[in-house]
Amino acid sequence: MDAPLPAPDALIRPWRTATLVASLVAAVELVLLVVAALLLLAKPLAHAVQHHAEAAAFEPAKAHTAATAKKKVARTKVPAAKLLRSDTGVFVFNGNGRSGAASGAASRLSNTGYRIRGTGNAAHQNYATTVVMYRPGFQGEGVRLAHDLHVTVVGPLDGVRASALHGAQLAVVLGAR
Repeated sequence: MDAPLPAPDALIRPWRTATLVASLVAAVELVLLVVAALLLLAKPLAHAVQHHAEAAAFEPAKAHTAATAKKKVARTKVPAAKLLRSDTGVFVFNGNGRSGAASGAASRLSNTGYRIRGTGNAAHQNYATTVVMYRPGFQGEGVRLAHDLHVTVVGPLDGVRASALHGAQLAVVLGAR
């Protein structure tokens, strides 16, 4: 007697199961390969990103940015300085952490004709750029001092109390640049 033939479903199922198992094994291998690649590339990639960020942070400002900033300053009306340099009090803060930076800058400003009210350390020692700040009503003097120092960042007092200036109208916070 001949044995009856199995149903067509029974012949197909072992191949379907084998295909599913092979696909699952391939998926697990793919995940393992991706994890291994990430582990191998993570550190060099992190170093490359960090190096790129540092290079961008310490890159000198581009010429067109300075020109754009000058155009913006030219458009705004800056009041003329009311006080002579000899009547303008300046307090110099060291914000770059270099020993003696404030006294050296104060000496240069004194030679330019400004009245130095004092020197001291800023609240933080990590200023990237030098900043000129002015008390209300002394914007013209602040812009003139910034021009004399070749500083591009000028603004009203921020983070410094007027009482900390010992009567000065302007404050200079020295930065790394």
